Amino acid sequence: MASGDQQPAAVDALFAEALGAGESRLRAREVLARALDEQVLAAALRRAVPAAFLEEVSSTRPWSERPRVLARVVLSPRAPQALGLRLVSGLYWRDLAEVAATTRVPAAVRSRAESLLRDGLGDMRLGDRVTLARLATTPLLPALLADSERQVVESTLLNPRLREEDLVTALRREDVRAVLLEATVGSSRWATNYAVRLALVLQPRTPLALALQQISSLVPRDLRRVAEEAALRPLVRAAAREVLVGPEAG
Repeated sequence: MASGDQQPAAVDALFAEALGAGESRLRAREVLARALDEQVLAAALRRAVPAAFLEEVSSTRPWSERPRVLARVVLSPRAPQALGLRLVSGLYWRDLAEVAATTRVPAAVRSRAESLLRDGLGDMRLGDRVTLARLATTPLLPALLADSERQVVESTLLNPRLREEDLVTALRREDVRAVLLEATVGSSRWATNYAVRLALVLQPRTPLALALQQISSLVPRDLRRVAEEAALRPLVRAAAREVLVGPEAG
């Protein structure tokens, strides 16, 4: 293994050899036969090495059995889509998340990474789901907002990719969990968002106390909507009517 002082030079040398091999699989194989350090190889793969070198890495032991190395192949700016699709299913979840978020990766590969992450959520540890929730791409957020653990939901609410319309859609679901409703009310980012407040009031599953907290912030048009919504609790509808007539009664 190259030491910290030696590694940059080793990476430069390996990258130069990979470039020199061009699109020759045979020459790429010869270069790889001399590559003995996984960290050096992974670092070199962060650069624009030829596609032939990437193909050879993916089919040459021991590198073809190292998920971290294969992740760097998939993330390479020169990786063909077909190669990425072939390798992505063997990556760890953190690398899948990076693939999904890297725009230079072909869209089909990113979509496959997201699908694998979504399918694997049920088997992930709580701490891993919490971490993923903070950095997940938009297509994964509905599943994370539906998680049964408050820590996961709270992390998802902090995800910068979460849009107002995505959260409102999640809040409107007939099977929305109480943990999402409660976490949203307690969210410093979303608690004062008008569309979110309205969605909370119009959601029959919102705990009564939380729904009533939002009533006074609604405009007359939406108060009338709440007052006339038969699916809501009588107390919520009555509170909306009271706010509507309050100034007149006074």
